Amino acid sequence: MKLTKRSEYGLRAMIDMACWESENGSKFIQIKDIAQREKIPAKFLEQILLTLKNAGLINSRMGVNGGYYLSKSPSEITLGQIIRVLDGPLAPIRCVSQIAYEPCGCPDEETCGLRLIMFDVRAAISNILDRTTLAQVVQRVEAARKAKNRLSQ
Repeated sequence: MKLTKRSEYGLRAMIDMACWESENGSKFIQIKDIAQREKIPAKFLEQILLTLKNAGLINSRMGVNGGYYLSKSPSEITLGQIIRVLDGPLAPIRCVSQIAYEPCGCPDEETCGLRLIMFDVRAAISNILDRTTLAQVVQRVEAARKAKNRLSQ
């Protein structure tokens, strides 16, 4: 599985939003702030956030004190959900996808060696991404920042 820039930027933005909420106690964040911190083109980020909003993972509020915010607790949003919204199925080939199955061109799908291995690959990928929440990533980020600060002192 290879992440597209769309998913990479979407994941980074969602992690940034979760970290922002954790560090500042404020839910609302402007696109320009995320784009600047994460070095993501603002126009592309705007499209990504609109897709995430339409999927119900984030919301927005207009006005001076408005911005985007997570629609659920970071502990309720998984990386797998975000990637599926932005890139579709996690399966490396369509014939092993649970949500976008398409038959492959092999002579016997049930005994195809490639398909049997790709089932394992899909299972491993989805197992990690569907069990990893934004809250867990925030904890790892905070621990890494503390370790980095200790080393620099």
